[in-house]
Amino acid sequence: MSTTERPRILVVGGGYVGLYAARRILKKMRYGEATVTVVDPRSYMTYQPFLPEAAAGSISPRHVVVPLRRVLPKAEVLTGRVSTIDQDRKVAVIQPLVGETYELPFDYLVIALGAVSRTFPIPGLAENGIGMKGIEEAIGLRNHVLEQLDKADSTTDEEIRRKALTFVFVGGGFAGAETIGEIEDMARDAAKYYPNVKREDMRFVLVDAADKILPEVGPKLGQWGLEHLQKRGVEVYLKTSMDSCIDGHVVLKNGLEVDSNTIVWTAGVKPNPALARFGLPLGPRGHVDTAPTLQVQGTDYIWAAGDNAQVPDLAVGEGAWCPPNAQHALRQAKVLGDNVISGMRGFPQQEYKHANKGAVAGLGLHKGVAMIVFGKMKIKLKGRLAWYMHRGYHGMAMPTFNRKIRVIADWTLGMFLKREVVSLGAIENPREEFYEAASPVSAAAAVKPAAPAEKAKAS
Repeated sequence: MSTTERPRILVVGGGYVGLYAARRILKKMRYGEATVTVVDPRSYMTYQPFLPEAAAGSISPRHVVVPLRRVLPKAEVLTGRVSTIDQDRKVAVIQPLVGETYELPFDYLVIALGAVSRTFPIPGLAENGIGMKGIEEAIGLRNHVLEQLDKADSTTDEEIRRKALTFVFVGGGFAGAETIGEIEDMARDAAKYYPNVKREDMRFVLVDAADKILPEVGPKLGQWGLEHLQKRGVEVYLKTSMDSCIDGHVVLKNGLEVDSNTIVWTAGVKPNPALARFGLPLGPRGHVDTAPTLQVQGTDYIWAAGDNAQVPDLAVGEGAWCPPNAQHALRQAKVLGDNVISGMRGFPQQEYKHANKGAVAGLGLHKGVAMIVFGKMKIKLKGRLAWYMHRGYHGMAMPTFNRKIRVIADWTLGMFLKREVVSLGAIENPREEFYEAASPVSAAAAVKPAAPAEKAKAS
């Protein structure tokens, strides 16, 4: 890490807002005007709308992430966490991946920690649940589902088969509906290569406490999405929730009980709990309370945006807040970057105002829903055309030209080549085979006395 006497702009978080805000600041900043430092426990940004497609194998996992050091070559990128912030001294305490903590002074601060999965104290959830907030979880889910097909195809025990081929998804918003749609699509394709597994043997269950799914696209398209999933054999249970899932035994409030090795949790998000240690004004749900200029209330040197911020939605009216989605995060990041430069130079701040342009969701290959807003007119699409809109929008929104091309290349190859159905579950424990070969037990087994038959043969 370099030292400098120039003003430091500290960006806490390298997600969507952190990456785009830092790029905007670096673009607008004069040479040598300030130092931009980005701190995140990961050295890359994840484009979360593509996680379901990565889990289904439609996009290579590496193409869903953007390396921070490559995209921000003029910034300091520190791999670690900000544990606390002393606002009086303008000092952040950095916890690197290895080594001792240290203090880092700053002059301007950007809070872009994003959100984490919103969970509840449900017995068995921590031990058995699979989230969908990071690329690691998407890869793990893909490998896990294909491993369940391997297990079911290789055993005659009906109880093991039934548990392996039952997939439970909790949460019917974008993440839940898109993930179950993509995974069901992948499993249907993969079953063609398993002689003892058919789609009819699988059971997909979607659970949500609300009375509808995909609320972001409106009631009519949400209902179409619900009926579409049901036609594909997905069981959907609304107005209910999960009571427990100890040892994979799922119990729902409506009385349904199923055994499953796969429990995917996509029941919403909440602001990163680390915000509570920063001494910032928080809203009722833990978001950083900001003004329309994205400045944290009561400060003139701290800004926040994205999933961890409570930003007034001026396009809707008083009392409304911007929803936590990529559409707002991208635009907020640009305004935030401009305002940091303006604040540093003593210029007025710009208020954030953006009218909703609609929402798109993919439910598997060639299947989706989309609501596009043009002024007061709403265009509602479903099926293949909506799927094209989904891919077109997110393909354009994907950061960097490099990643756009790679994602489009994945899609193009998918038009001509069959989907890969290989499980790389061993990648989660890559040293296991070597450890077994090198361990003393293995060595002892290798020199154990030969059996009588082997001795006779040798003589």
